[in-house]
Amino acid sequence: MSRHVAIVTDSTAYLPPRAMERHGITAVPLTVVLGDQALEEGTEISARSLALALQKRRSVTTSRPSPEVFAATYRAVAEAGATGIVSLHLSAEFSGTYDAALIAAKDAPVPVRVVDTGMVAMALGFCALAAAEAAEAGGGLDDAVAAAEKRASGTSAYFYVDTLDYLRRGGRIGAAQALLGSALAVKPLLQLDGGRIELLEKVRTASKAIARLEEIVVAEAGTGAVDVAVHHLAAPDGAERLAERLRQRIPGLGELHVSEVGAVIGAHTGPGLLGVVISPR
Repeated sequence: MSRHVAIVTDSTAYLPPRAMERHGITAVPLTVVLGDQALEEGTEISARSLALALQKRRSVTTSRPSPEVFAATYRAVAEAGATGIVSLHLSAEFSGTYDAALIAAKDAPVPVRVVDTGMVAMALGFCALAAAEAAEAGGGLDDAVAAAEKRASGTSAYFYVDTLDYLRRGGRIGAAQALLGSALAVKPLLQLDGGRIELLEKVRTASKAIARLEEIVVAEAGTGAVDVAVHHLAAPDGAERLAERLRQRIPGLGELHVSEVGAVIGAHTGPGLLGVVISPR
């Protein structure tokens, strides 16, 4: 088995720590700027702290890792024995993370393949896991990249937010921008499409929106073998209820992850987020 191809991703993959440790995946942290403080996601600011700051309407922005941070990561991974690196990142439509990785890859001590997955959260996480499994099975750089891209091509992500206001502030709702005037008065369902966040449907109440989210996910999952992740921000009970219903209704369900998103994604969605990623095996 080849363990020389290492997998690097970023903190927005929200991979379970055990999975990262098991597969030797490294995550480069993005930064959340809270007032005048720049804090690393995952180590210096929690999702709960972020949610409280948003509820108090404090100024919150996000920023990419610098090329220097990526360069240091690639050096460390190479020094640990990697002879090649696949670096998988959130959609370039959301962040300059991909561009920073590309800059650092040019001078890395080992070959680095940088991939814009067009994904985020566990939609990105499942790509990283697929790449790691391909490398562990003896594959090289091309095999790991192909496995990640194949996983990305079949993966879907849908989510409910209490309001589009946070996405509007960050300029991250793509073509849905033109619909803000009416959408802000209802409960929006969104989807990840072409690396962008697009408005999928507008529903009158939160309960109806979450029920509709469940129906969309069940239909998308079908009867084949799929892995699913349920994400939330400051809505653990709602996430667990949704996860339990999906366990009962998706016949080909494999792994089911339930987790709170980190501060970077939370800054753009706001408290109350419920999201579901469906990834065929």
